[in-house]
Amino acid sequence: MMKLKIYWMPAIIAILLGACIGLTTLLIQDKHKSQHPFSFADIVTATTPSVVSIYSQKFAKRHWTDKTATTQTTSLGSGVIITTDGFLLTNHHVIQNAQSITVALNDERRLAAKLIGSDPSTDLAVLKIQLNGLPNIQIGESKEIQIGDQILAIGNPFGIGQTVTSGIISAKGRNSIGLNTYENFLQTDAAINPGNSGGALVNMQGELIGISSAIYSSSGGSQGIGFATPINDAMSVMQDIISHGEVIRGYLGMEAQKITHNLANNLALPSEYGLLVSDITNESPADKAGIEVGDIILEINQTPSRDPIQIKRLIASLKPGTSISLLGLRGQQSYQTKITLDKQPTMQRVSH
Repeated sequence: MMKLKIYWMPAIIAILLGACIGLTTLLIQDKHKSQHPFSFADIVTATTPSVVSIYSQKFAKRHWTDKTATTQTTSLGSGVIITTDGFLLTNHHVIQNAQSITVALNDERRLAAKLIGSDPSTDLAVLKIQLNGLPNIQIGESKEIQIGDQILAIGNPFGIGQTVTSGIISAKGRNSIGLNTYENFLQTDAAINPGNSGGALVNMQGELIGISSAIYSSSGGSQGIGFATPINDAMSVMQDIISHGEVIRGYLGMEAQKITHNLANNLALPSEYGLLVSDITNESPADKAGIEVGDIILEINQTPSRDPIQIKRLIASLKPGTSISLLGLRGQQSYQTKITLDKQPTMQRVSH
C-alpha cells in the first residue's frame, strides 16, 4: 500500500504544479488586458486615409475713404473620399461662397478641388479632385444604425490636425433643430468641434454611417451633443448632384401644421387627427388641385399625416411628375384627390 502512495505522489505534484502555472498565466493575461483595453486602432488605420481637411478661400473688397483693399478669409472643414476617382462629400456651409477650395489629404498632399454642386437644404456638398487611386471609405447602411451603437468621429477640429473621438449614437431622426430644411440627424456624444463639419462618422466595422454636420452648444465647443446626416440621405444627395448638378425633389406647394388637442379646441376643428393646411402657394400643384387653407390632410399616399416634417420628407423624396393620392377633410366632408408633383424651386426651404 505504501508503494502505491509513493507511485502516485509525482503525478499529484505535477498536477498541482500545472495548476499553479496556469493560474499564474491567467493572472498575467488579466493584468495585460487591464493595461491594454479594447483598441480602435484597426478601425482608425482603415478609415482615416479617407478623411480630408478642406480649406475654402473667400475674397472680399473693403472700401475706405480713399482706397479699396481685398481681404481674404479661410474657412476650415473636413470631407470624406467616397470614390477612388476623387468625389468627396462635405458640408455646404464649409464651402459656401468660396472662390477657391483646397483639399489636404491624410498623407499631406494638397490639391485644388472643384465644386460639383451643393444642397443648402441638407447642408451637403460634393467636391471633385483630379486624382485616381484614392483610399475611398466603405459605405454603411443607415437602416442598420441603432441607438447605443459605438461610433468614431473623424475630422480636423480647429485646424489642429486629424483627430479621432469616440462615442455612441445617442438618438436618431432628430429634426426641428433649425439647421436646415430636411433634418433627419443622427445624434452622438462623440466630441464634434468646429472644423469637424463634413467629416466622417464611422461604425465599428469601419463603415461610413454619417457626415458630421453641427453641434448643439452654447460655447461653440463640444458639449456632448453633435449631429450627423445619415449616410443613406447623404449618398442620395450626392448621386443627384453628380447626375444633375442639383438635388431633384418633388414639390406640392403647401404648408401645414400638426393638429394638437388645444389647436382643435381653439379652432373648433372637426378632427384632432391630421395636418391643418396653413398656406397654399399660388399656381402650385396643391393650388391647382383645389386644396384650401383650413383643410385637414388625413393621408398622403396612404401614409397617415401626423407629422409635417415626415410629410415634407415624403414629398421631397418623390420625383417631379409623380402622382400622389391625398385624403383630406373640409368641414365635415372628406375628399380624395390625385395630385401631380412639380419640381421643387431652387432653395425652396419652407413649403412641402
